[in-house]
Amino acid sequence: MTIADRPTATAHPLDPMSAGEVDALRAALDDAGLLGEHVRFTVVVPEEPGKAALLAHRPGDPVDRRFRVVLLDLATGVSHDTVVSTTRSSVDSVRRLDPATDGQPPIIDTEFELVEEIVNADERWLSALRRRGIDPATVRAAPLSAGVYDEPGERGRRMIRSLGFQQFHPADHPWAHPVDGLCAYIDLTNREVTRVIDHRDLPVPPEPGNYDDPEVTGPPRTSLKPIEITQPDGPGFTVDGHRVRWENWDLRVGFNEREGLTLHQVSFHDRPVLHRASIAEMVVPYADPSPVRFWQNYFDCGEYMFARYTNSLELGCDCLGEIHYFDAVIADDFGRPRTIRNGICLHEEDFGVLWKHTDLFTGSQETRRQRRLVLSFFTTVGNYDYGFYWYLYLDGTIELESKATGITFTGAYPEEGLEHATQVAPGLAAPFHQHLFCARLDVAIDGQRNAVDEVEAEALPVSDTNPRGNAFRAKRTRLTTEKRAARLADNSRARTWHIVNPERRNRYGDPVSYVLRPEGQPVMLADESSSVHARGTFATRHLWVTRHDPEQRYPAGDFVNQNPGGAGLPSWTEADRDVDGQDIVVWHTFGLTHFPRPEDWPIMPVDRSGFTLTPQGFFDRNPTLDVPPSGGHCQA
Repeated sequence: MTIADRPTATAHPLDPMSAGEVDALRAALDDAGLLGEHVRFTVVVPEEPGKAALLAHRPGDPVDRRFRVVLLDLATGVSHDTVVSTTRSSVDSVRRLDPATDGQPPIIDTEFELVEEIVNADERWLSALRRRGIDPATVRAAPLSAGVYDEPGERGRRMIRSLGFQQFHPADHPWAHPVDGLCAYIDLTNREVTRVIDHRDLPVPPEPGNYDDPEVTGPPRTSLKPIEITQPDGPGFTVDGHRVRWENWDLRVGFNEREGLTLHQVSFHDRPVLHRASIAEMVVPYADPSPVRFWQNYFDCGEYMFARYTNSLELGCDCLGEIHYFDAVIADDFGRPRTIRNGICLHEEDFGVLWKHTDLFTGSQETRRQRRLVLSFFTTVGNYDYGFYWYLYLDGTIELESKATGITFTGAYPEEGLEHATQVAPGLAAPFHQHLFCARLDVAIDGQRNAVDEVEAEALPVSDTNPRGNAFRAKRTRLTTEKRAARLADNSRARTWHIVNPERRNRYGDPVSYVLRPEGQPVMLADESSSVHARGTFATRHLWVTRHDPEQRYPAGDFVNQNPGGAGLPSWTEADRDVDGQDIVVWHTFGLTHFPRPEDWPIMPVDRSGFTLTPQGFFDRNPTLDVPPSGGHCQA
């Protein structure tokens, strides 16, 4: 097969995948005899060059564009993990996956589309619905990842589980009408229901949750006045391909279907800060222990490739101001390119006061306003919508904010109540759960050799040097090995982690650094003996630090779907490698513990979580002294 626009080079090795490259990699796999009628593409992500090659790259250098592609044969369940060069039109490696040890490839759209057909062919499912007086034609089957449990006959099979939600008309949101007490276990390869759990009859909540229906919402308010955001002279940033410059920042923008938006080669005043940053995994463990729901936990990156469902952003809805959009290209199940228009939004925005002082002695009054550059994308995974916002500030601060919205997962709320759910509508329950994200920060604080100090407040006892007992200090502990660096946040001690460069000193003789400031919310609450704890061990610590290894990209391992556990960070850190003054990666777990409110129904206002990276001794003084007053002066 010949592709006319098959690429032989690219402007930069970190550029996101193009439509022509998707065509080229499909052609290479076809030429190698790896495709067929039932073969589908479950993963297609760039195989980025090694760090040394990236640091050595200069404009005009030849680039070998390589991609990791995982193929699934729907008819047999056999999967192959491949690496393809679109530059050389060749398949560089092929490995057959072992479901028992590797787990399964992610679940794909083609399989989602089969679920209702499969359950509606099973008499146990149909009879359970009819016994409840429910027409099976009105029930939407929700395809959900199965996790890994000691269920009979599941080992080695490609499984999902399905719950039912009733939909009374085409515009009716079925999340308001869960058919609770009923669950189907489904073998996707054999296209059969292996087991039906018919635990309990519970009434289907009747009240609609149609947040987009005026009969539910009432008439829209008319009191909101327009807010106009304008930049008469245009935006302050420049974009060259996928390279972005703004104020003193310089970085590259990437995208892939597993992590979504990625940041690369981030520098400030031409001094490196981050080599690469992404959200590398997330897990959503639920607290409902019932026989039909105990298995609910979702690894949205590794099990679903969540950035496949990136939204096309719209001006005035998702982004305001002078906007630059980046399209995103992914491969569909058949290995065909699909372009997500306006997948990434870039803009700058005012962020209140940067610094201010009215001086008692001189009478001077000075105020400067803060601005930030915003890079964001939104993705929808089933009932939830997630927005990820990277902020770059004038003073060198980096912030990541995750925004969770959409519709809470639902069940029936029985008359006797539930201790692990909130009643959000009559007879409708929203189970307690967590949203735990893992940021992978390949740090480069003024260079590639870094270390991490844990710094926390320590109250000092009364002594000869502290006779009044008011003293406290910043206690500093170097985290020298990987096992020692698996840490929890502690807000009662103001615990932070300073990422330092021992080889670079500021004018006071201190190592330059950036501080990771955690929010310090709970890590995973599931018991240590639980399956989700074994599979999502990354989420049991706020901080991990590892030696850089280009093969170690995902904190729960490469293949998360039906992986038995132990992969990723818990496995890598068993080596207990030296991380003191080395090329290191910092992994940070953050997120929400969600006890849903009635106010979260029928659609949830945005709930936020995140972290900041703040310069600490990276500069010798405030780096924003040169920021001018707004408009040249401030007016009352």
